Amino acid sequence: MLLRNLYQPPTARGRLPLCRIWRTVVQVTIDWPQLRAAAADVAGRAYAPYSRLRVGAAGLTGDGRVIYGCNVENASFGLTLCAECGLVSALHALPAVRPGPPEGAAPAAPGAEPARLVAVAVVAGDGAPLLPCGRCRQLLLEAGGPELLVDAPGGPVPLAELLPASFGGADLSVRRDADPAGSS
Repeated sequence: MLLRNLYQPPTARGRLPLCRIWRTVVQVTIDWPQLRAAAADVAGRAYAPYSRLRVGAAGLTGDGRVIYGCNVENASFGLTLCAECGLVSALHALPAVRPGPPEGAAPAAPGAEPARLVAVAVVAGDGAPLLPCGRCRQLLLEAGGPELLVDAPGGPVPLAELLPASFGGADLSVRRDADPAGSS
């Protein structure tokens, strides 16, 4: 499935920046209304008996697959899962595939790189875009990187604009087991 991109950054005119997938460079286009509609559809399946705010998320992977998630509330509130949590979980549940036409994609070898998100739409039950909370922005950062496009009321924006000075895996590797300043 090839989706049309309505977000046109000045440097790429109608195309999502190139991304590296399984040592193959691919280019994906995005149909934001279709992604939003998919998110609105899954919002209808959300479990939200407490807030009654049904939220759905739809994400496009670099290899063209669309995945979904919806919020699942819990009486303890702290255990509530945002739609983006379900989306990232669904992303990791996807089998890795070798690049190729979607209908002919073959399973990849064990240890192949997992799919990465390139675009995400999060909406309320009314279909209007919602921006992810801070926790979910952090989850999306690891699932798609700072270049991940997030649908916003004014149009798609890179996640880096929504989560500036983010903390990621590279920060862990640099600071892991570092001696505290001044210790001997």
